[in-house]
Amino acid sequence: MLAPRPIACLIFFGMMLFGTGAVFGQNYPVRTIRIVTSEPGGSTDFLARLIAQGISSRLGKQVIVDNRGGGMLAAEFVSRAPSDGYTLLLSGTSLWLSPFMRDTLYDPLKSFSPITLAGNSPNVLVTHPSLPVRSLKELIALAKARPGELNYGSGSTGSPSHLAAELFKAMAGVNIVRIPYKGTGPAVNALVGGQVQLMFVSPTSVAPHVKAGRLRGLAVTAAQPSALAPGLPTVSGAGLTGYESTSSFGVLAPAYTPAAIINWLNQEIVQVLTGAEAKERLFSAGVEPVGNSADAFAALIKSDMAKWGKLIKAAGIRDE
Repeated sequence: MLAPRPIACLIFFGMMLFGTGAVFGQNYPVRTIRIVTSEPGGSTDFLARLIAQGISSRLGKQVIVDNRGGGMLAAEFVSRAPSDGYTLLLSGTSLWLSPFMRDTLYDPLKSFSPITLAGNSPNVLVTHPSLPVRSLKELIALAKARPGELNYGSGSTGSPSHLAAELFKAMAGVNIVRIPYKGTGPAVNALVGGQVQLMFVSPTSVAPHVKAGRLRGLAVTAAQPSALAPGLPTVSGAGLTGYESTSSFGVLAPAYTPAAIINWLNQEIVQVLTGAEAKERLFSAGVEPVGNSADAFAALIKSDMAKWGKLIKAAGIRDE
C-alpha cells in the first residue's frame, strides 16, 4: 500500500481539526475564556468585565478579564495567541488607528478576527463660559476671526478628544491650538479652571460641570442626537455638515480563529449587550451598546482606517 502523500496528509489533518468549523467548535468552550484588555478602570475594562460576567452567569462558563497595561500591550499579546477562541481582545478605536501614529507589532486587518462591535461613545463639544459663544456657528466664526488665539484641551496624542478636535479644525477650516494633557481628567480640570477654552470629551466626564454652569455644551459628535447628551444638537446638524466622531469598542480574536467559534462568541456577546441590565450599565458609563455582526464590525474598522488615517497623515500626528 502506498504511503499517503504529505500534502494529502496535511489536508486530511486540517479537515479533521478544523472541518467546516463545526467539528472544531462542537464542544467549545471546554476551558476558561480570557478577555484581554488595557489597564483597569477605563471603558474597555468596564466593557470586558460586563461581557465576562454576562457570559459566565448565562452559561456557567468561566470567563475572566486579563488587564495588560496599555492598549498596545494587550493587542500585541492577543495577536500572538493561539487561534482557538480562548484568548480574546477587547479594545477601542486606538487598536486600528495607532499604526498610523506609531510602530506596532500587529496589523489591525491581518492579525485579528473581528467578533462584534460592543459599543460606541460620542464626545461633546464644551466650552468655558468665558468664551463668548453659545452655538457651534458662533464658535467657528470666532475661531476664524481670531486664528491661532483659541486653544483646546485634549488627552494623550491620538486620543478620541485629540482626533475629534483635529477633525473639527480640518472640516471647519479653523486654527485652534492644542494643549495636551496626560489624561482626560487633567484636561477637564484645566477647562473648568479656564486654562483652556474648549474641549471634545465624553459626556459623562463633564455632565456635572455643564449642569452646574461651569461649562457650556454646544454639540454632540455622534451622527444622530444622543440620549447621552440630551438637548444638544449634533455637530453636523449645528452647522458642520458631515462631521462625526465617536469612540468604538469591539471584541476580536486572533486571526484565523474558526468561523464556528467566531459565530458562537458573536451570538453570546450580542445576547449580553442587548440585555436590559447591560444597556442600563453601559448608558451610565457613557457607552451606547451595539452588538453587530462580525462582517459589519470588520467593515467599520476598514472605513475608520480610511477616514482617520487620511486625517492623521494630513495633520502630521505622530506619537513617539
